[in-house]
Amino acid sequence: MSLPIAKITPVTQPLVGRVTLPGSKSVTNRALLVAALARGTSRLTGILRSDDTHYMMTALRQMGVGITEVDETTVEVTGSGALQPASEPLFLGNAGTATRFLTAAVALVNGTTIVTGDEHMQKRPIAPLLDTLRAMGVNATSETGCPPVTVKGTGTFRSGEIEVSGKLSSQYISAIMMLAAMGDGETRITIGGGKIGAVGYLHITAAVMRAFGATVEFPSENQIIVAPGGYSAADYHVEPDASAATYLWAAEKLTGGQIDIGTAPGDMNQPDAKAYDMIAAFPQMPAEINGSQMQDAVPTLAVLAAFNETPVRFTGIENLRVKECDRIDAVHKGLLQVRAGLASVEGDDLIVHADPALASHVSDGLIDSHADHRIAMCFALAAIKVKGVRIEDPYCVSKTFPNYWDVLRGLGVEVEISEG
Repeated sequence: MSLPIAKITPVTQPLVGRVTLPGSKSVTNRALLVAALARGTSRLTGILRSDDTHYMMTALRQMGVGITEVDETTVEVTGSGALQPASEPLFLGNAGTATRFLTAAVALVNGTTIVTGDEHMQKRPIAPLLDTLRAMGVNATSETGCPPVTVKGTGTFRSGEIEVSGKLSSQYISAIMMLAAMGDGETRITIGGGKIGAVGYLHITAAVMRAFGATVEFPSENQIIVAPGGYSAADYHVEPDASAATYLWAAEKLTGGQIDIGTAPGDMNQPDAKAYDMIAAFPQMPAEINGSQMQDAVPTLAVLAAFNETPVRFTGIENLRVKECDRIDAVHKGLLQVRAGLASVEGDDLIVHADPALASHVSDGLIDSHADHRIAMCFALAAIKVKGVRIEDPYCVSKTFPNYWDVLRGLGVEVEISEG
């Protein structure tokens, strides 16, 4: 069965309009979990409704958490300070945050929990997180080093000193941080290698934890201290998604338009908001961009860089290889579909060989989205300038930005999706 294909007609006018961004996926899933672990009822506003957050809410309900959907962006979460055994495996699709966070959290279940996902998730590594959990006394196993994962929880875990690799995905460390607050003693997390990698994402985690009463400290650049005491119910507002904003910032620059998203970049706490400065520099983006602190924005920046005046090298992006797909490979191959020779890879660095005349090029490129929302959305930017670029499996944007194509249409972009 063939997949749907999005055909986009290049625009000839600046894109102008106002867009309401979805809530942050990263913040929504952290807030849902922490509220579920708190005692009492929390009210979360501004949440993202997407595949990823749906899977998180469904899994929490399976473990006895009460979730009342008040309206499209508001839920009330009622927790007891514990998670109950689920009668069925927790199926989380290809939701990386939900899978990693819950793999740690189900250590609090007094019983066996299976955490699994779709065929894509079952290829995404999780062994380093399991190694860390086992060091905390948690019985966590996987036959393949990827989901499905079996956790035989006792309702407790070993607090104290724990060392994790600085090369780990920040999501693994965030998972340990949120679990650690439920311990009976202080947990001191030391980052092996001397420095935390994507520290901005860990500060998002800490901010959510603190909003629900937890105490988290970063005494040095390689240490995190989490105090015991659990979480207290709270009202919490989820800020707009900075990763989603990057597509609109880039579309604005590419077309000379003016798109009002209702939020200034400086008012966002998410690391991807830092991408705004790189986008604002277009068409004179820096010769080298370290993407370690804004990983989800790298695909956007790479496609924008294709239209830059000079080449751009992306470094510090090795973790992009273990996202929903190998995003280094997917972006590289996608750019080659747009125009031969447009990008190359050296080790884990992506080099975009900029072409200021790219907008006049006619392409026959079919972009394989790899069922990855960020690949589909970033290559829409190429399609609004280069005639002939098509995107396979466009509905995968439902993972974080379900109305993305309608947003583009509202800005004046002609988008036609043919069913497979």
